[in-house]
Amino acid sequence: MRRLATLMLLCFTAGGCMTPVGDRVVPVDGRGPRTEAMSADQLGQTDFNRTVSIALRDNLASLYALADKLYRRNPREWRKSGAASRDAAVRVLKQDIESGVPPSDLASLRDIQILAVSLDPAYQGDRARAFIYGLADTIIAAHNGKVRFYAADILDGGRVYNAARNVEAAAWMLGTRRDGQGQLLLLANEKSDEIVNLSFEREFGAIIGRLDLIANLLGENSRRIGINYAQGLMLFNFLPVR
Repeated sequence: MRRLATLMLLCFTAGGCMTPVGDRVVPVDGRGPRTEAMSADQLGQTDFNRTVSIALRDNLASLYALADKLYRRNPREWRKSGAASRDAAVRVLKQDIESGVPPSDLASLRDIQILAVSLDPAYQGDRARAFIYGLADTIIAAHNGKVRFYAADILDGGRVYNAARNVEAAAWMLGTRRDGQGQLLLLANEKSDEIVNLSFEREFGAIIGRLDLIANLLGENSRRIGINYAQGLMLFNFLPVR
């Protein structure tokens, strides 16, 4: 009983107990930072590698949340793919992204090409699937086609910055592109006298913020490598031999 009471006290003072979920460890109340359980491959990662890996993981999670929201607002889209349900359509999309295989009707296209097609009024396929896949492929391509990063990996901050701008453009296009009848191609944010739903805007903002942070950190990381080397030379001292 005393051990149980002590454990409960530690949980409360730490801001909430953590519980493992798959390869992640999350707070039991679903709020707070999401950390990963320790794995062998983390030995090959620097602190900065972990930061980039976690940021990309969270960006993909935001895209899956956006996919679910788009399917809720546009149920006709997931039905186009022949999925049995909205949840099934999201699972298929997630598998496509993780395997790097585009939807079959877009097999010859990549990243921003798929984004452009997804918001073309002439496209007859699952727009939500194409839109989210295009965003994911754009972001992953900017990270050299990887989702986890190690000490030998070198990323270009300029490409990550460009990906952030592409997400901004895609978010704007999502809210403005219309068909020949003047109807939005995909319903997203909702504003009326009774309802204000800006959840799409928040998810896009989170993705853009993470990408901009990583782009800035990549530039800073490259600069610090040179500074640290110079500092090491300035502080170098011979060791006594007698």
